[in-house]
Amino acid sequence: MAAGQAAQADARVLLLERMDRPGRKLRISGKGRGNVTNTDPIPEFIAHFGASGLFLRNAFSRFLSGDLIAFLEGIGVPTASERGGRVFPASNSAQDVVDALVDWTQRCGVTLRTGVRVQRLLLRGDAVIGVETYGSHEGAPFHGDTVIIATGGASYPATGSTGDGYDLARAAGHTVVPIRPALVPLETAGETALRLEGLSLRNVRLYVRAGGKDLAEAFGEMLFTSYGVSGPIVLSLSRQAVDALRAGRAVTLSIDLKPALDEGKLDARLLRDLDQHGRRHFQTLLKGLLPRMLIPICIEQTGISAHKEANQITSDERDRLRAWLKGFRLVVTGYRDFSEAIVTAGGVDTRQIDPQTMASRRVRGLYFAGEVIDVDADTGGYNLQAAFTTGYVAGRAAAKAAMARQTDAQAAPAEEDGP
Repeated sequence: MAAGQAAQADARVLLLERMDRPGRKLRISGKGRGNVTNTDPIPEFIAHFGASGLFLRNAFSRFLSGDLIAFLEGIGVPTASERGGRVFPASNSAQDVVDALVDWTQRCGVTLRTGVRVQRLLLRGDAVIGVETYGSHEGAPFHGDTVIIATGGASYPATGSTGDGYDLARAAGHTVVPIRPALVPLETAGETALRLEGLSLRNVRLYVRAGGKDLAEAFGEMLFTSYGVSGPIVLSLSRQAVDALRAGRAVTLSIDLKPALDEGKLDARLLRDLDQHGRRHFQTLLKGLLPRMLIPICIEQTGISAHKEANQITSDERDRLRAWLKGFRLVVTGYRDFSEAIVTAGGVDTRQIDPQTMASRRVRGLYFAGEVIDVDADTGGYNLQAAFTTGYVAGRAAAKAAMARQTDAQAAPAEEDGP
């Protein structure tokens, strides 16, 4: 997006791609379907980015989902909206988005070179004048009036995003907020998750807690794995869990298995079931309340005998069952690494980037776009939109600045030779 927009603004553009082909991470986004954006209005859209959302307000006001959808339609990628405002290519293929973008950049006049890894920025005083690469083209540097770093984060390193952009930014004097996995599965203590591996819970409410306080909550679907939990609501809440763990705090997950019923209504439901099915064993009664795989876990954790008849269950046992249904707990011990994280939290400090142009406040002619910046959001198309938006803004601003530098250079009088 950055390269094509710069070329459309009449700049000569060279796109250097570390991998053998561009857009490898985009190809696998949305499980290969490419959840490119979300139709939420700006206030809700920004809210999904938390504190970093304010940095994107100006950029989003210039290029958001409607603009992206129109752009994609214009380069031959019709889209379709789904539940929750999620937008996908109508073909359900992220590959189609990549192919269309590559074709568009080439039609715009962008020169694409693959298999070229940038080693460092070339600086003269407070301005960037190009890049030096790792041995490509006999190690010859590439010179330019502006440089855009759009290297992505550190998640899914097999796609080429191994954190190169952070090193380039640091070397240029930028602060990089410590990076950590985001939208990432969580690891839990004990064997509970392993015993429930493959179980998907829908329409539950999940709370992340630390120090006796709720940090965040989400409603929806979650999945048990051999090591812990994953799924949409776990990924959405993982940022809070990861940050709390990194701060040395004890983190627990509390699952409300009956969020549609408050304590009073759930208690009334349990009393009714116990009265109507008084001769049934407790484990049989639970079949009407829980998925099969959860029943032995419930029996163990509530301490109620599996073979106890319903009409023999005491009020204390009923209270324990109600509390467990409203707060099935797991202790979080860790999180998966960058190879399983959808996005990277942290990155180039937004205070050192102009939000109107994505230009560095430290180095003249340097710009940033995408996940290398310290912005990240929930799942649902928000992160890809941020990448497209910052690419759009950076590309057009960098082209304008490059043209101005060329004009200034042409107007400057030639330096006289020294003695």
